[in-house]
Order: sequence, then structure tokens, then C-alpha cells
Amino acid sequence: MLLGVSMAVENSKVGPIEELAQSWQDEIEGRVKGLQTGSYARILKMAKKPSKQEFRQTVIVCGIGMFVLGAIGFVILALMVNVFPPFFNWLVG
Repeated sequence: MLLGVSMAVENSKVGPIEELAQSWQDEIEGRVKGLQTGSYARILKMAKKPSKQEFRQTVIVCGIGMFVLGAIGFVILALMVNVFPPFFNWLVG
């Protein structure tokens, strides 16, 4: 009985939106199948869950990196607001 239902769906007329969605789905499925056999598959097979120590170290290093980038951005903002306008006014005027 299910065979008849699926054949009816396959034989029905579909509009351009359904065809577009089906083409997108086919493309995505093809990419996923390619991941299973390509070079990414070897990387994923070698990957493992990090230990608590590895995870903690990763979080600390990323936190330090975000702090450094934020500090650099703050220094640049402070220079742009406080140092550069008087300097350019002095230079021009």
C-alpha cells in the first residue's frame, strides 16, 4: 500500500519551487556523501573528544586571545577619540 502512495507522489506534477528545493536537496546530499569518502572523512575518523584538561586549555587560550583583541580595539578607539582629532586640528589649523 505504501508503494502506491510513493509512486503517486513521484508521478504527480511538481512546480518550479518544488523542483528548486529538490535540486538543492540533491546537491546537499551529494556533498554529504562526498564527505564520507574524501579527505575530510580521514580527519573526522582521527578526531576525538578532548579531555577536560585539553578543553580547559583551549578555553583559556581563546579567552586570552579575545582579551588581547579587545584591548587592541579599545586602544585604537581611545586613540581615535582622544589623540587623532587634536593632532589633525593642529596639523591643519
